[in-house]
Amino acid sequence: MKKLFFSALLLTTSILGYSQQKAPSLAIPEKITTAEGITEYKLGNGMKVLLFPDPSKQTITVNVTYLVGSRNEGYGETGMSHLLEHLLFKGTNGKHKEIAKEISDHGAQFNGTTWLDRTNYYETFSATDENLDWALDMEADRMVNSRVDKKDLETEMTVVRNEFEMNENDPGSILMERIVSTAFLWHNYGNSTIGARSDIEKVPIENLKAYYQKYYQPDNAVLLIAGKFDPKKTLALINQKFGVLPKPERILPKTFTAEPTQDGEREVSLRRVGDVQVVGMSYHIPSGLHPDYVACDVLTDLLTDQPSGKLYKALVETKKASSVGGFTFQLKDPGLVYFAAELLKDKSVDTVKKIMQETIEQYAKTPPTQEELDRIKTKNQKNIELLLNNAQRVGLGLSEFIALGDWRMLFQTRNQLEKLTPADIQRVAQQYFISSNRTTGVFYPTEKPVRAEIPEAKEAAEVLKDYKPKAAVSEGEAFDPSPANIDSRTKTETIEGIKLALLTKKTRGGAVFARMTLRFGDEKSLLGTSTAADLAADMLSKGTKTKTRQQFQDELDKLKARVSISGESTQANISIETTKENLVPTLKLVADALKNPAFDAQEFEKLKQENLTSIESQKSEPQAKAMDAMNQLTTGHFPKNDVRYKATLEESAELYKNVKLEDAVAFYKNFYGASNATFSVVGDFDETAIKEEIKNDFSNWKSPKSFTRIPAIYKDLKGQNKSIETPDKANAFFLAYQPIKMKDSNPDYPAMELSNYMLGGGSGLSSRLMNRIRQKDGLSYGVGSQFSAHPIDEYGAFVGYAIYAPENLAKLEAAFKEEIEKVLKEGFTQKEIDEAKKSLMQARQVSRSQDNSLSGLLNSNLYLGRTMKWSKELEDKINNLTPEQILQAVRRNIDLTKMSFIKAGDYEGAAKKAAEKAKDPKPSDAGAVGGAPK
Repeated sequence: MKKLFFSALLLTTSILGYSQQKAPSLAIPEKITTAEGITEYKLGNGMKVLLFPDPSKQTITVNVTYLVGSRNEGYGETGMSHLLEHLLFKGTNGKHKEIAKEISDHGAQFNGTTWLDRTNYYETFSATDENLDWALDMEADRMVNSRVDKKDLETEMTVVRNEFEMNENDPGSILMERIVSTAFLWHNYGNSTIGARSDIEKVPIENLKAYYQKYYQPDNAVLLIAGKFDPKKTLALINQKFGVLPKPERILPKTFTAEPTQDGEREVSLRRVGDVQVVGMSYHIPSGLHPDYVACDVLTDLLTDQPSGKLYKALVETKKASSVGGFTFQLKDPGLVYFAAELLKDKSVDTVKKIMQETIEQYAKTPPTQEELDRIKTKNQKNIELLLNNAQRVGLGLSEFIALGDWRMLFQTRNQLEKLTPADIQRVAQQYFISSNRTTGVFYPTEKPVRAEIPEAKEAAEVLKDYKPKAAVSEGEAFDPSPANIDSRTKTETIEGIKLALLTKKTRGGAVFARMTLRFGDEKSLLGTSTAADLAADMLSKGTKTKTRQQFQDELDKLKARVSISGESTQANISIETTKENLVPTLKLVADALKNPAFDAQEFEKLKQENLTSIESQKSEPQAKAMDAMNQLTTGHFPKNDVRYKATLEESAELYKNVKLEDAVAFYKNFYGASNATFSVVGDFDETAIKEEIKNDFSNWKSPKSFTRIPAIYKDLKGQNKSIETPDKANAFFLAYQPIKMKDSNPDYPAMELSNYMLGGGSGLSSRLMNRIRQKDGLSYGVGSQFSAHPIDEYGAFVGYAIYAPENLAKLEAAFKEEIEKVLKEGFTQKEIDEAKKSLMQARQVSRSQDNSLSGLLNSNLYLGRTMKWSKELEDKINNLTPEQILQAVRRNIDLTKMSFIKAGDYEGAAKKAAEKAKDPKPSDAGAVGGAPK
């Protein structure tokens, strides 16, 4: 379900005294336990270490989980953990003074996240000894030496406030926040991780420092290393970096507030500007450590799975709602299950609410069938197995189970899932999914109220006393992701016009990824087909002539496969993730979907409603309105029936209202076929079997109409300045756009790629735009730039973007232009360039080491007639660039007078607030609104 998830950033603060620490002697790490390929150690200072080696990955993930979250926050300090998460990227008082820049320099994928029971920081980087040494040294330094000072708080507070405002733009998210806070009367789980606006703005720096010193310590942290590394050497290095940190003498108190049993229905209403209605519903459920949690989680899937879920059938298939969704809070203390439904304004909220209540609570009377339960169990078991096939996903996903008290809860949850019966589902439904435990209604006096008694949370050790680990997933080979090695390992050939790229290698768990692209039509034959083409592609996964949509999905789950089919007027794209033994059967299933689609009328109508709801939900959103304006700027010169024209939101809504099933069927019959197909596979597979399958199922499937590529056409534009009002939206969106006549073979292309990377296109927090607008001025949570150039046509563009508070527009726009002018005037320093080259090269290597990404790159190369040699030559050109070459390339291609600026936000509301504040200024508010404090 779109846009119905809690703001995933919630923490807390409780200030206690901080005692003097004593440095420990460097004890030998103690081995605690091993399970399914993961080994746990404990250092002398109490820090836990998890090692998960996977030589098949050319990356390493370092993830530090601190056992502190919003459950620990004190009165007036909501959001403190999340605010501190931001500050810990500022740098330390030790060796690592610019952490954001260092992360960028190492080309790492990274993030920090805050949730109810934990906070984590992670980096994924190319597997080298230098990178691992840096990451461990940096995290150890950050653990105890972070620079938590007032100057950084003043700028970062406004960034976090902007993030708060971004979440305020989404009525669905805010509705859930209100429901959760109503369901929890006393427990801190009822507080949003982002915190209250007043607490974000006013938290004292002394409180933050005390909170940091109290919780960010080795005895409250779990370090996990996953990927390609030497376990013995790495453990010694970890002990060298972290083992020397002193163990605090303070004892962390346990939180003891327990949520009382809910004694009646509760209801909350939210009234804001929006475009679709949302109904939400929650029930208290046991802790993630309690065996009943798994049954509650599966019951949620039985209700919301698509298309088999009871709620989905009762609401979406009957067209009473456009979408439904639900999920459980798997937490250390008793949590919640949350359901939501989206519906258009002309639909009945009361009807949907009544159906939701009756459908959710029906399992107390009637258990699911064994077939229904097995379907959900199979899907969840598939997801766990695919998770375990990817060391990086495990490395990050384990944070949630670490927060429960023990990482092995991941495997215990899987084992409990296997034993689940229909009777278990009915039992938890009778105990927890009852009216007096529901938050959506109002209070009704009841003579004999029935209440849900939530079991007390147990310790992980007790829950795991009978746990027995299973065999670890098989390991893969150590693979070199260099362009030369990829080319040497990739085999290409053509089968009846279908171009193939096959790269076999041993992978963890026999994982394999495949991509197929079908290209069809020409400029004339595709006129007016955009909407029908989109729906035709989406219908291909909604059932075949031999299998219903549910049977098709069930077969994918049995094959442990994820398949995505999408498309537009000029092409269709198919992506596959599965395992070695299931690739050929999955391809057969995909062939059935592509060649024998059912085009069921009921499924088509549901798909139309989903699209219409999605469009309607965007009509008042600043980002969507700004993108709408940019699309008109860039494609408005095309006729509206040309596939290159981007319809407005209003036009799109009209098109989807009027499109018919026969339109989608006609598009499919006129264009679909494999005459101009490309197909790539990366991973563990049987090459001969794959080629035989392609030959048997696709070689004779010809496209009815010929294919001629439709060119991208450059149009010179005059710079424009456009402002769009979006009332009652706390967050605004900024876009800068300039068309550039360039393709990626242009001599300036390498310099433009690198300059954009330094300006705002890099993956880290360290770039010109980030350093100025976020780090220094504190005006935006998200700011950056993009540069693109077509591989065939002279068609490129530069785009800048930022989110911000509407009252900060003038400051933001001025700062953006100043940074562009500075680049045009002075260029970049040799130091910046050297660091950016190193960072970009490592980032490209990390991307090539991801099999899914690599399969997409090989698929694209087939169409373009390229090999990885092209990538190597581009990297060589980038590495040889001089500051003068970059400066001249930027001056030839970037021109502020040709740049258009589009802004969308509640500027009238901001002006009104400013006028009111000017009439009655409050000294305590100085610097709180309107950008970075002075």
